[in-house]
Amino acid sequence: MTTSEWASLDNLFTSVLHSEDDVLRAARESADAAGMPPIEVSAQHAKLLSLLVRMSRARRVLEIGTLAGYSTIALARAVGEGGTVVTLEFEQRHAEVAGQNLERAGVADKVEIIVGAALDSLPTLQQRGESFDLVFIDADKENNVSYVEWAITLGHPGTVIVVDNIARSGRVLDPAPDDAQATAIRAMFDMMGADPRLDTAAIQTVGTKGWDGFAVALVR
Repeated sequence: MTTSEWASLDNLFTSVLHSEDDVLRAARESADAAGMPPIEVSAQHAKLLSLLVRMSRARRVLEIGTLAGYSTIALARAVGEGGTVVTLEFEQRHAEVAGQNLERAGVADKVEIIVGAALDSLPTLQQRGESFDLVFIDADKENNVSYVEWAITLGHPGTVIVVDNIARSGRVLDPAPDDAQATAIRAMFDMMGADPRLDTAAIQTVGTKGWDGFAVALVR
């Protein structure tokens, strides 16, 4: 099969499963209009995140990497009445666009956007005494080991950790010395596999995002 066929099948799933509504579509389009890279999660991945939140009954969700808020909307819709999402975004402009999208989606009251480097914001969350039921990591891959460590620190037994973009078109298998992202993801897997606090699975995917995938871990 070709990559265009992968994308076509993804689009079929999105159509017949009603995975993307006008609000999510507008969020995707706003990212494009603002000149952001097209790296938001697919409609199917957003729906999966929503289902994971609901299945785990997560009420407090942490997202590392907001972009235009596409996945944030899916998470916020799933936490239910009284649930909250804290999302960390490095770029002020991205946070502004995300804020507009969250308002349009009617979930802005459930979401706190914190702007700045995530590794600066995460200790602040610890100081605030925050604890999260689900953590979604979708930011700069070079810091994934640190992000997973923080997810454990800010989690509790039963916390679900989801890490996006784990295949890098297969480059993780044998990262080139100058491929910082693939090298960092491979290091993350080595860390997650060796850490007795985690029980982890990794899933390869093909679709609108090409050859990619995600990891799901449970804090023991």
